[in-house]
Amino acid sequence: MSGPTNVMPEHVKRYMGRDAQRMNILAGRIIAETVRSTLGPKGMDKMLVDDLGDIVITNDGVTILKEMSVEHPAAKMLIEVAKTQEKEVGDGTTSAVIVAGELLRKAEELLDQNVHPTMIIKGYQLALEKVQSILKDMATTVDVEDKELLKKIAMTAITGKGAEKAKGHIAEIIVDAVTSVVDEDGKIDTDLIKIEKKEGIAVEETSLIKGILIDKERVNPQMPKKVEDAKIALLNCPIEIKSTETDAKISITDPTKMMEFIEQEEKMLKDMVEEIKASGANVLVCQKGIDDLAQHYLAKAGILAIRRVKKSDIEKLTKATGANIISNIKDLTADDLGEAGVVVEEKVAGDNMIFVKECKHPKAVTILVRGTTEHVVDEVARAIDDAIGVVSCTIEDGKIVAGGGAVEVETAMRLREFADSVSGREQLAVKGFADALEVIPRTLAENAGLDAIEMLVNLRAKHAIEGNTTFGLNVLTGEVEDMAANGVVEPLRVKTQAIQSATESAEMLLRIDDVIAAEKLGGGDMPADMGGMGGMGGMPPGMM
Repeated sequence: MSGPTNVMPEHVKRYMGRDAQRMNILAGRIIAETVRSTLGPKGMDKMLVDDLGDIVITNDGVTILKEMSVEHPAAKMLIEVAKTQEKEVGDGTTSAVIVAGELLRKAEELLDQNVHPTMIIKGYQLALEKVQSILKDMATTVDVEDKELLKKIAMTAITGKGAEKAKGHIAEIIVDAVTSVVDEDGKIDTDLIKIEKKEGIAVEETSLIKGILIDKERVNPQMPKKVEDAKIALLNCPIEIKSTETDAKISITDPTKMMEFIEQEEKMLKDMVEEIKASGANVLVCQKGIDDLAQHYLAKAGILAIRRVKKSDIEKLTKATGANIISNIKDLTADDLGEAGVVVEEKVAGDNMIFVKECKHPKAVTILVRGTTEHVVDEVARAIDDAIGVVSCTIEDGKIVAGGGAVEVETAMRLREFADSVSGREQLAVKGFADALEVIPRTLAENAGLDAIEMLVNLRAKHAIEGNTTFGLNVLTGEVEDMAANGVVEPLRVKTQAIQSATESAEMLLRIDDVIAAEKLGGGDMPADMGGMGGMGGMPPGMM
């Protein structure tokens, strides 16, 4: 007999069958365990330090996962779950990853019982379909005009994060901001809510500006600092003398001709300013540059001007003020001007900024986030971003469910009943899915320092015996209470998206029975022993 035949190069590693599945499941579970302690109002924070020494302190699941230097391909797939959740609904990222990790753990138990991965996947698909149906049945239709309810939803998203101590004030700001930018079809573009961060004072000083805050200052100190009843012109062309389109050479032999040339340039700039003034504008926002001489003429005309403003800010100004963006000054008319009650330059945290505020019907607004330090401001901004997402979902869908683990316990209970009607080994997978959902109330209890088993048993009793579908765990009191009555509610979409993303990612990992990994250029490869739990934070070698 001849020796062994090598099909692949020496530096390629291959993991097959049970080894590949075990390796991927372990990687996914470790990612879920990493963020598990951050879940809920009593969740802990993580400090992340990058290779440059920059620090991020947060309990936002997606931020933690984005900042982690993860190399394992299966772990990266779970991080994509969090990113998708963040993009679609803004909140529930930690829940999505924890559920995915628990589904993988339950799948591993079934694999140990010799249940084929295909059977597990089929069972999970049946369970997911049933869960989506149960969730829709449990959801409550709400009046999207009810600002008090929207405020409660925002407060639920903020609770347990850096902005919690001012959650009432911030929730009110968020509801005002989101309801301002709703379009005619009831849809919300959250990009129209600008978040500007400035450290220096307490979180409670966070404010909503019914207009746009621009991180720029006047181009000339002689210009007015404050303009009331502002008429705003938006230009995306420079107020400068353009160079010729083609390479040209001008020969001047007479000194008087030189003077005429300079005077002509000055006249052109003056004419530009006159056209702006003739339109009735008293505030000019320019995306490009403004010549020094033009600045002088604008100041003499009493026009407040700012230059090199970001394109995104210009576009938001059109929504806030009703102005049109003009590409040629000659085309500027009074009809193109936007309106604002006040445009003023103010100093914020040592920087001069332009406030365009008191707009009549702004379809773009700004939240000025304050906090004592840079890290506090960043964490408050993340909490606000999450809350904007959930309030937007509620307004668009008009459906909510109770929080505090109420939904997961009720869904798990109904899913177990459904499992009895499923034949074959898929039944085991459906029951495993039901058990996996209960990881949310169990984790909430653990993070609050409560007895997880006792809390879960009490919750099941309330749901099964008394039929209280909205009862969940109030981690602040340590009691099982009616979450809907307490105002702890979430949009339906947060739950449906989280469970769907978690299930699909778990299924994808379970389908993999062969991992072929080439060594990276410059060294480093797939972990040789995924069973080991060495390395930083219990990570297997090569995981991070």
